[in-house]
Amino acid sequence: MSTLPGTWRLSMRTPIGTMHATMTFDNVEGTWTGSAVGGDGGPAIPLRDIRTESTADGEHVTWSQTITTPLRLNLDFDVVVDDERMTGHSRAGRLPRTAVSGTRDPAR
Repeated sequence: MSTLPGTWRLSMRTPIGTMHATMTFDNVEGTWTGSAVGGDGGPAIPLRDIRTESTADGEHVTWSQTITTPLRLNLDFDVVVDDERMTGHSRAGRLPRTAVSGTRDPAR
């Protein structure tokens, strides 16, 4: 059983500063869906190609999304979920990887 479903508060350390976002993941009849809302509270952005795999370190999760602020970028995320924590990285094309960390939002 996956530990991913729910709402997660993420921080991403980028070259232009730390960015924050709220990610929501759900699985209905074996199909993953998700959305992201930036720290500025803008519109929800759909997550694409969400995949999960159980590993010895936790649940390995990957997904893609497109952002438009502060730049238009296609982001690919690669994280591990271990109980209530999420750690890993994101990458935008040829740019360097960005460290990602997060915690489950217990209120949602």
